[in-house]
Amino acid sequence: MDNNNTQPPEKKKLSLNVVSNKEHRGFGAGTIDLSQVSCVIIDGNEAYIDVGAMHAKSKVEKGIKFSPNKEDVPNGRSAWVVWVAVDRNEEGSYYAGVTSCEMLIDTEARRGWKILADHVNRLDASLKRKFMLDNIGPEQKAALRELLVEHNAEWWDRSSQNLKDLLS
Repeated sequence: MDNNNTQPPEKKKLSLNVVSNKEHRGFGAGTIDLSQVSCVIIDGNEAYIDVGAMHAKSKVEKGIKFSPNKEDVPNGRSAWVVWVAVDRNEEGSYYAGVTSCEMLIDTEARRGWKILADHVNRLDASLKRKFMLDNIGPEQKAALRELLVEHNAEWWDRSSQNLKDLLS
């Protein structure tokens, strides 16, 4: 057997395909690039980055059985997944789309409530550079603003006035 330095062919990178009625044009055609989206969790008045939220495996979601019925989680505390899309212009990177999705978490009972369709739709809205922060209160907005500024003050400075107003 010849053991020349033959490398296996490089695997193609997988990404999420968009399903449509258009004809597929080969590997990777019609994909969504999620590399510019980050996940923030707001739990109480604390906001932190948690990449596990992209796959519903954030610190607050692990070990929780979710139901689409709020009444199944009578003792749940509110928590939010916040989708943060970053874009770049001639000046540099900035926070381009920010949307929040509510959840109820009862850690003791290991039960939770969330609407998966809402999470998907708000992720999509973030990718489309929209701001949807209507379901978080002043304390959560302050925590999110503090996290975004601390993470990268230059990105915050270049972000739209609309986002700054929403989080003030």
